[in-house]
Parts: sequence; C-alpha cells; structure tokens
Amino acid sequence: MAAEIHSRPQSRRPVLLSKVEGHLDAVSAALLIPKEDGVITAGEDRTIRVWLKRDSGQYWPSIYHTMASPCSAMAYHHDSRRIFVGQDNGAIMEFHISEDFNKMNFVKTYPAHQNRVSAITFCLASEWLISTGHDKCISWMCTRSGTMLGRHYFTSWASCLQYDHETQHAFVGDYSGQITLLKLEQNTCSVITTLKGHEGSITSLWWDPVQRLLFSGASDHSIIMWDIGGRKGRTLLLQGHHDKVQAICYIQLTRQLVSCSADGGIAVWNMDISREEAPQWLESDSCQKCEQPFFWNIKQMWDSKTIGLRQHHCRKCGQAVCGKCSSKRSSYPIMGFEFQVRVCDSCFESIKDEDRTSLATFHEGKHNISHMSMDISRGLMVTCGSDRIVKIWDMTPVVGCSLATGFSSR
Repeated sequence: MAAEIHSRPQSRRPVLLSKVEGHLDAVSAALLIPKEDGVITAGEDRTIRVWLKRDSGQYWPSIYHTMASPCSAMAYHHDSRRIFVGQDNGAIMEFHISEDFNKMNFVKTYPAHQNRVSAITFCLASEWLISTGHDKCISWMCTRSGTMLGRHYFTSWASCLQYDHETQHAFVGDYSGQITLLKLEQNTCSVITTLKGHEGSITSLWWDPVQRLLFSGASDHSIIMWDIGGRKGRTLLLQGHHDKVQAICYIQLTRQLVSCSADGGIAVWNMDISREEAPQWLESDSCQKCEQPFFWNIKQMWDSKTIGLRQHHCRKCGQAVCGKCSSKRSSYPIMGFEFQVRVCDSCFESIKDEDRTSLATFHEGKHNISHMSMDISRGLMVTCGSDRIVKIWDMTPVVGCSLATGFSSR
C-alpha cells in the first residue's frame, strides 16, 4: 500500500520520503498529524483513512472509515483529536480520534450546505465550525449544539476559506475570481470589503495573522499577496506556475511562500526582499510609444490613412503599446514575473542581467496536485491529487527552516 522512497538530495530540492497508495479515487485532502509519523486522508472514494508509519518504514492504514458521500474537505484539530469531514452532499461529519490513532468515533453530523463542501475551519475558542460550499455560501455552526448560527450567500461557488481567530474575520474566495472579507458575529455577519485582482477563479487562500498578509492562488496561474494590515491596497503579483495554483502556505519564520499547481509544479518564493508592485495597465487609443492608432481608433486611422494596430501592455511600466514597440520579452522577478513576459523596448533596455536573477525555486512533484498541507515545525509537506497518490516530502533543503529552528524531518 505504501512504499519508502530512498532518494537523497543531489541539490537543494524537496526530498520525497514516502508514497502512500490505497485510495480508489482522487484524494481530496491530506493532513500530516503533528508530532506523529502519520497522515490523515479523505477521498472521492468515500473513505477517510489514518495512515501510521510502521517499523518497516511503510505507512499502513490504522483507521479506514467509509462515508455516505464522497469526501471533499477536511479539518483536523490535534489538541482535541477532533476531525471534521465535508462531503459532496453538503454535510459535515465530526469524529473523535483515539490517543493511539487506531479508532475513530462518530460525534455528530452538521447540515452545513446544500451542495459540495469546499473548505472547513474549526475555531476551538468559540466552538465554531466554519465552512464554504458549492451552494454559494459560507456557514458557521455551533459545535456544542450542532445548530446553524449564520449563513452568507455569494453570487458564485465559494471555493476556499481562511479565518482569523482573533478578529473573527473570514476570507472567502469564489469562482468569479473575487475574495470577500467578512466579519462574523454570533448570528449575523457584515461584508468589510471585496478584493479583485485575479482573472480566474480563486483556488486557494492562506492567511498569515502575524504580518496580516493574505495570499491567493487562482486558475489564472498566478498568486497575489494582499497587504491587509499595513499599506492598504498594496498587492504583489507572483507568476511562475504553468497551471492553476491549487495550494499555498506562507512560512512566516523564513518569509517564504510554498505553492503547488495542478501540473505538479512546486514553487518556493523568497518573500524576504523588497518587491515591486506590478503596475495597473493603462488604456489608450494609440500606442504610447510611437502614437500609431489601435484598431478601434477609427478617426485617427482615417486621418492618418493607416491600419490600426493591436493593443498590448508592457508588464513593467503598464503602458499600452503596439507589437512593434514591445517586441522583446524578459523575466523580471522583483515584480513577480519569473518567466519571460512582454515588455516595451525602453523597459527592456532598463532591465539589467542581475535583475533577471530568479527569486524563487521551482521543483517537479511528478503528480497532479489538488491539495497540499505543511507541518512547518518539521519542514514536512504532504501532497495529493487525482492520481490517487499521497506524497510526503522533506522540504527542509528548500525552505531553510532547519537553519532557523534547528529541527530535522525525523
């Protein structure tokens, strides 16, 4: 069911420690058990499983439980050994796991949604279970009574969720590409603001309560960092993936961001430097370099007896330019462009060779990644996806945590 991988790092890259196999359909979520050599997985095959590492080095299921509906989301609270599993039918089920991780007892069912549950978080202080779903809503329920406290509806599927336990602020990403910031109260909520910047559906969110930074990944292959607490409205764009960004995790201690995409790409971004904010794209009826008209500028085309040109934008200065005035391509990592993008000729000349030095490292997970989670204290990461395989990684060679905290993956 599981095989130990004996590879050792040839360079600074993630080390694949183990593959865990056994699910019969896509694995929706996988979580590492803190302080244990174990992982909890939930799958579209309607099973939730707890895998423990045996003396042989292999992971074997100590718990195998079949649900009524495919499992779509999961949250685990280690101190209280409580696990919450969201399902395709909209229900969330709570279980309690025994101290030795060999038994799981059913606690209660929460009628949280009318459709697939997309994300779950549990707040012990308030005993709230907060979730989002494909019924276009966020719900929060009382875990003591199992009753619904409140719901808020969006115009699109609610796809991902982050929650600030101290301020009771919830961040909800949806399929329209919008992120809504809500203040949750006992039986009501208020919309604080909406964040718009992605050109595709929001696929992942990560909230760092220390620096008050929100990171969002989307189907447009990009990541945006939103400075919620400090410089209002400041955003940083990160582009280095070639497929939708499925999961992100910010390591506050080392100022690094780990992201995974659907094509198996794993990126580690250096956020401990002063980055430049990408410019807003400017609009113009003619090229802002050569002043030739764009194809919709009928008057100037008629007056100058010329054919209109197609409009492009320089990624560095944001100016509207024609193809002839933006014939060059360049990476510009300080602005988040890790691969080559269109720049105008004058910006190309201003970019020095050292400006093209990458500020991220890119690695190949070699499987479709739909979900990732990290145990930052040990530098471990688990990934899972539609190939039904769960992979456990030692990330200490690339995230630098071992230098900062002195831990090892063992």
